[in-house]
Amino acid sequence: MISNSDWWKKPREIAVMVDTPGWFDQHAERLVAQIKEQGDNAVFHRSHSDLDQPDIVFYLSCMKITPPDALSKARVNLVAHASDLPRGRGFSPLVWQVLEGASEIPIRLIHAADPVDSGDIVLSDSVFFEGHELNDEIRLRLGERIVALCLSYLAAPEPPRERPQAGDPSWYDRRGPEDSRLDPERSITEQFDLLRVVDNLRYPAFFDLRGHRYILRIAKADATDEDATAQEDER
Repeated sequence: MISNSDWWKKPREIAVMVDTPGWFDQHAERLVAQIKEQGDNAVFHRSHSDLDQPDIVFYLSCMKITPPDALSKARVNLVAHASDLPRGRGFSPLVWQVLEGASEIPIRLIHAADPVDSGDIVLSDSVFFEGHELNDEIRLRLGERIVALCLSYLAAPEPPRERPQAGDPSWYDRRGPEDSRLDPERSITEQFDLLRVVDNLRYPAFFDLRGHRYILRIAKADATDEDATAQEDER
C-alpha cells in the first residue's frame, strides 16, 4: 500500500495503455476524455517506450507483457482482468467463461505483477449477460464496466487499499482460429455460446463437411430484417 498520498491530489498524470489496436480502443479514448473532464491529465499510449513519468498507468486489453523498466516509470500500474482471480488468469477469460455457461463475469482491477495476473486486487465489479448477447455486445458491456472501474479508482478520496488474491490459481490458454470450429453433427443450440463469442472478421465460426470448409458469420436480425422476413412469409 502506498503510504504517502500527497501525490493523489489532482491534477495527476494518467496514462492509458492499449498495446495492440483492437476493440478496446474506443473505450480507451472515452476513458481518457472522461479522466480529463474529472480534472486529471491523461494520455492514450500504444507503446511502453512512450511513457514518461506518469502517476498511474492503466494497462487495458494488452497482449504484451510489460517489461519491468516500463513498470518502474509509474507510481501505480493497474491491470483490468475479467475473472475471479486467482481463478482464470491468462488469456480471453471472459470468452472462456461465456463458453462455460457463466452469466456473471467478475472484473478485477489489480496491480501489475510478476507472474502475470497475480497482483493484489484493488477494486472489483461484475458484468452480467442474459445469454443472447453476441461478441460486439459482450465487448461493449465489458468495455463500459472497465471504464467505470478505472474512473471509480481515480474518484476515491485516497489511494484504494488492495488485498491479496486468495485461493488456488487456474489458467486460461490463448485462443486461436481452431477454437472457432463448429461440429456439423451437433445442434445450433448446443453450440450457440461459441457463436456468441466468435469474431466475424478476425476468427469467424467455421466447419468442415464433405471435403470443404464453410465460414459462418452471425448477426442479430434488426427490425428491417424482421419486416422483410414477414413480407416474404405473406407472399
